Amino acid sequence: MRGVVRTDVFALLAGGGTGGHTYPAIAVAQELERRGRAVRFVGATRGIEGRVVPAAGFEIDLLPGRGLERRFTVKNVAAIWDACSAVVRALAIVRRTRPRVVVGFGGYASFPCVLAARLMRVPVVVHEQDAAPGLANRMGVWIGARPAVSLPDTPLPQATLTGNPVRAAFADLERHPQTAPALVAVFGGAQGARTINRAALGCYDAWRSRTDLAVHHVCGPRNLEACTAELAAAHRAGDTLEYALVGYEERMDLLYSRARLAVCRSGAGTIAELTAVGLPAVLVPLPGAPSDHQARNAQTLERAGAAVMLRDDECDPARLDKVVSELLGAPDRLERMGRAARGLGRPDAAARLADLVEEHAGGG
Repeated sequence: MRGVVRTDVFALLAGGGTGGHTYPAIAVAQELERRGRAVRFVGATRGIEGRVVPAAGFEIDLLPGRGLERRFTVKNVAAIWDACSAVVRALAIVRRTRPRVVVGFGGYASFPCVLAARLMRVPVVVHEQDAAPGLANRMGVWIGARPAVSLPDTPLPQATLTGNPVRAAFADLERHPQTAPALVAVFGGAQGARTINRAALGCYDAWRSRTDLAVHHVCGPRNLEACTAELAAAHRAGDTLEYALVGYEERMDLLYSRARLAVCRSGAGTIAELTAVGLPAVLVPLPGAPSDHQARNAQTLERAGAAVMLRDDECDPARLDKVVSELLGAPDRLERMGRAARGLGRPDAAARLADLVEEHAGGG
């Protein structure tokens, strides 16, 4: 962390829970800090922000918080109590830090800080990463926050299209796709995606003799042992397919730079990276995601011609083989998809959002 705890900051950045909320906030914090602005974070005790924000060098306060179930349960009583406690603590944080602006990024910790800021007449900006706005941001806009969105046609009134901030490694990336053999990047979220894992490994039998494609499969740490065993069982002497299987990929930027095509989920962070670098994709939305936001993200890219969407229940080896083979066999189409993806991308999103935050801040 950077020195002593600040009692007066320019921007208080609130939210987290997942990387999709947290990493854009860190990118904006780094941009604001580059401009000489003091920033501080507020997150939830149950989210990843308690680990990754300090690792990025920023101070953070953590609030209690958990999700509500869609029926009456004892857990919901505890969740409501945590929410009330979070608002009280958020009021104390805003009073202590005296920010000129509060920026909400969604997640459990976002709305308590947004509400506290509005009660104390501090200007608020909320940033929505997905095509389908989350509850915290919808409520924030309802009480007067200024919305910024990542994708066009996101249904928040009077929103500014800034794009979704990505790390500099993706914002500045120049792609040089591998052509012989064409590389297919397969990955889920941070923990992998079982449907995608099963479909990709199931394609091995159809692809074992191919020399025109190679696979780099990031299956997720918890799935590595089972996926390794399945791949070993499928392998035969004389196979020519290059199939690399890893649990976690440290340098996703290098993978993006080499890949001709991605097969992946459609979370906000992934969508931001794909569009920033212009990587065509087969998107398999996570079923049951809140507000079905992953499907909405995938549909936005598909309508723009940047991706092909496969529903989770359609993503079997036969269908995946057909879609991937057709795309790799149509290089002109892949080129158009890449251009369409770049057309949606905003590599300068962190700067755009920082501009909006500075414009909306009180006191200059």
